[in-house]
Amino acid sequence: MSIIPRISHGILSLTIDNKESLYRAYMPYITNGGLFIPTTRTYQLGEEVFMLLMLMDEPDKVPVTGKVIWVTPKAAQGGRTPGIGIQLSADDSTLVRKIETYLAGMAAGRRTNTL
Repeated sequence: MSIIPRISHGILSLTIDNKESLYRAYMPYITNGGLFIPTTRTYQLGEEVFMLLMLMDEPDKVPVTGKVIWVTPKAAQGGRTPGIGIQLSADDSTLVRKIETYLAGMAAGRRTNTL
């Protein structure tokens, strides 16, 4: 799998290394955008999380703070990947623009990690 989540001292780390993985993780229908992070760790809706994101060809990790707005539990129906969706903050608008630039021109309607 190309999305690799890890947790270290309470900080999530997420590597997205191709457009298909980015498409599956990005949540454009969320205000300010959102990202799905595969994890089996338990989180509560509304919980604040901190993540370091390594996004495709970007040279540096991007620090992201978000709020948990989606939870897919372990053993979810339909073989869904367990994890959380986080809502990005308005401060992450540069990141959202980069993500949307990477995804420009991709056909919509394929399955994602959340819908």
